[in-house]
Amino acid sequence: MSSNSNPVHPDKKQMLGVALMVGVAVLSATDAVLARQLSSGVHPFVMGFTRALFGLLVFLPFILSRPGIMRSNYRVLHILRAALKLASLIAFFFAFALSPLADVTAIMFAAPIFVTIGAWVFLSESPRAIRVIAVLVGFAGVLLVLRPGQGAVSPGLVFALAGALLTAVIQLLLKPMSGRDSTETLVAWNLIATVPIAAVPAALFWTTPTPAEWGLLALQGALGALNMGMLTRAFSLAEASLLVPIDFLRLPLVAALGYLLFAQEVPLTTWIGGTVIFGATLLMARSARSRKDREI
Repeated sequence: MSSNSNPVHPDKKQMLGVALMVGVAVLSATDAVLARQLSSGVHPFVMGFTRALFGLLVFLPFILSRPGIMRSNYRVLHILRAALKLASLIAFFFAFALSPLADVTAIMFAAPIFVTIGAWVFLSESPRAIRVIAVLVGFAGVLLVLRPGQGAVSPGLVFALAGALLTAVIQLLLKPMSGRDSTETLVAWNLIATVPIAAVPAALFWTTPTPAEWGLLALQGALGALNMGMLTRAFSLAEASLLVPIDFLRLPLVAALGYLLFAQEVPLTTWIGGTVIFGATLLMARSARSRKDREI
C-alpha cells in the first residue's frame, strides 16, 4: 500500500543545506563589497544602524505573526549580545574600508580560534592536544596575513582582529543561551535590541546618505537578514562538519570581487595564511565531531 506521506530524503536535506551554505558564502562576499562601496560616503556607525534597521524591517512581519518568540530567559544577555554584535559589525566595516577585502576575510576565519581559547578559559573545557595544535597553526596563519615583518600592521587588519575576537565572545555567550531560547528568539531579540543601541553612535556621526546610498544600505540590511536565515536553516539540515568547509568559498569570492571592482590584488601570503587559518578551524570542527561520536 502506498503512503501519502513523502518525507524528505536525508541526502536531499544535506544537499539543500550545502546549497544554502553556498548562498551564505555568496551573500557574505556581497556584503563585504557593499561595505567597501559605502565606506567612502557613509560612516561605519551609520552603516551599523541602517543594517540593523532594514534587517529588522525584513524580519518584522515574522516577529509580529509569532509574538511568542519574544519570550526569553536571557533578556539582559540579549542586550549585551546585541551591543557586542553591533561592535563586531562596525569593526568589520572599518576593516573593509581600510584594508583589502581578502585580507579582512582571511582574518575573519580566526574567530573559532578565539572561541576555543575562550572555552578553555571561561567554560573550563579541557584543552585537547589536537585543538592546541590547531590554535597554534591558526595563529601562524594570522601572522602570515598580518605580515608584521613588512612594516606596520594595517589599522584595518587590527579592526578585523577586534571583530573576530568580538565574534568569538558572542559565540561563547550563545552557548548557554541557545540551550533554552530558540533560534527565532535569538534572531528577533538581536535585531530589536540592536536598533536603539546603534541609533546613539549613528546620531553622533550622522550625514544623510544619498538616494543611491540609501538603496545600497537597504540592500545590505535585507541581505544581512536573509543571510542569517539561510545560515540557520543550513545548519538545521546538514551537519556542521559538512557545511564548515564551504565557508572557505568566501575568500576566493571576495578576492575576485575585490580585484574586479576595486583593483585589489591578493598577495600570496594572504592565500596561504587564509588557508592555514581555515584549515585550523576545520581541524577543530573535525575534532569536535570525533569526540561527539565517541560519546555516543
